[in-house]
Formats: sequence, structure tokens, C-alpha cells
Amino acid sequence: MHKPDPLHGAQALAEASAAAMLSRDSATLAMGMALAEVRPGYARMTMTVRPDMLNGHLSCHGGFIFALADSAFAFACNSYNMNTVGAACTIDYLAPAHKGDVLAAEAIEQSLAGKSGIYDVRVSNQDGRAIALFRGKSIRVAGSVIPEKN
Repeated sequence: MHKPDPLHGAQALAEASAAAMLSRDSATLAMGMALAEVRPGYARMTMTVRPDMLNGHLSCHGGFIFALADSAFAFACNSYNMNTVGAACTIDYLAPAHKGDVLAAEAIEQSLAGKSGIYDVRVSNQDGRAIALFRGKSIRVAGSVIPEKN
């Protein structure tokens, strides 16, 4: 008798949840973000810094870097198909990003207990240089990202 592989099922659920969220996420799509990878408790997103993302110092506006980290956080904490939102977050900017840089935000679950989670997100450029460090606290709310099968 073949036993279902719980890791494969969890990965399929993470991918299905991410696809459903991304299809409805106009903000993430409008900023040109792409979901590069998702798995339970993890997500990696990328974004190319466009000219319209530059601030008065000709570096990427911190709000766009924050949005990239926040989107990676959202996909990581919703990877279990339970509606989860941000409850609090902080960001530390470490270096500037410039026009044409390809930023990657890697969100990694640090803790998940009950309805609360903690996720660390590292934003780096195409050379691996750390641009920002983000920490988000999540809280699970009612419902699921995709309808549960009965």
C-alpha cells in the first residue's frame, strides 16, 4: 500500500496557495515582482529596480524594497493555505540598490506557534550584497487562501 508523502503534499499546497494569492495580488504584480520559489514556510521573490522606483538620491526608494520584503513574507506565511496577515514588522536598510539591480527577497520562517509566526527576510542584489533585513510577525486569521476540499 502506497502511503502519501506529507512533504510532497505540503509542497503542492504551498505552490497552489502561492498561485492563488499571486493571481489576486495586483500590487505585487504592478511592481514587477516575480515569485521565484515557494515551499512551506519559505518564499523567494525577485524584482528589478526600474527608473520609476528611484528616489531623489537616484537609489531605489526604501518603500519598494520594503514592499518586496513584505510580499516575500506574505507568500511564506500563507504557504500553509491558512489566511495569514502581518501583525508587525521592522526593516533595516544596509546598502542602496540602484537602477537595473535585480533584488531578491528570501523569507524564512523562524518560528510558528499557534496562530503566530516570525519570519526573517533578507533582501540582496544580483551580486549577493545585503540590501536590507526585514523581520515580520504574522497572525493567522479566519479562512483559507484556496477553498478546502471536503
